[in-house]
Amino acid sequence: MTTAKVLKFAERVLFGAAAIGTVYSARTGNRRLRLVTKPAAVPVLAARVTRAQTLSPGEKGLLVAGLIAAGAGDHFMGRSHEDRELIKGATSFGVTQVLYSVFLWRRGARPRAATAPPRLGAWAAAAIAMTLPKPSPVSSVLSVYGGLLSTTSTLAADPVLAPKARVSGGMVVPSGDRRTWIAAGALLFSASDLAILIRRDFVTSERVRANLETFVLTSYLASQWLLVEGMTAEG
Repeated sequence: MTTAKVLKFAERVLFGAAAIGTVYSARTGNRRLRLVTKPAAVPVLAARVTRAQTLSPGEKGLLVAGLIAAGAGDHFMGRSHEDRELIKGATSFGVTQVLYSVFLWRRGARPRAATAPPRLGAWAAAAIAMTLPKPSPVSSVLSVYGGLLSTTSTLAADPVLAPKARVSGGMVVPSGDRRTWIAAGALLFSASDLAILIRRDFVTSERVRANLETFVLTSYLASQWLLVEGMTAEG
């Protein structure tokens, strides 16, 4: 087995262990375990980026910086669900979305008529839903973050990133071509963050909140893996 294959296997094992530990922490309510396992996934993904032969130094810098910002967001949002930590986390993840968008733009991705309206419409609806009950600093920050996330999702859905991919309903269909995973990863990222808003503002049942938390963490980790794998794939 070559060194590259050994490293790739090790990355998958370490990421899998971090993901399993994070999901387990959500199911058991073990916040201390989550503070260790969730941020641990970021260095693994960053290592994957630095090993990629398909990226220029500038592209590696964008993705590693984006992952570092995501790690900061993991830290803040793992500490508590208080508004001030949520604002710090959303701001950090907003930086991630900006850097991911710049990367995708450099790769030729652009907003398209088939991809932009539904994503921007979903962002607008979520922003209105957050501000109608009681406008607050956290709702304003989350609205801005939602716009940044929608931008990333729109660019990630551009078929130009995977020219030979099958497109259905304006969505690139994931296949064996890892570049098709970018769109799915961005969509999962959006679903994860939407679940956070639903849990925070609309759910009172502790059981449902716990189930949503498990979904949030599972979909978030899967989204980051898909995005990194897709963005480091050969063209």
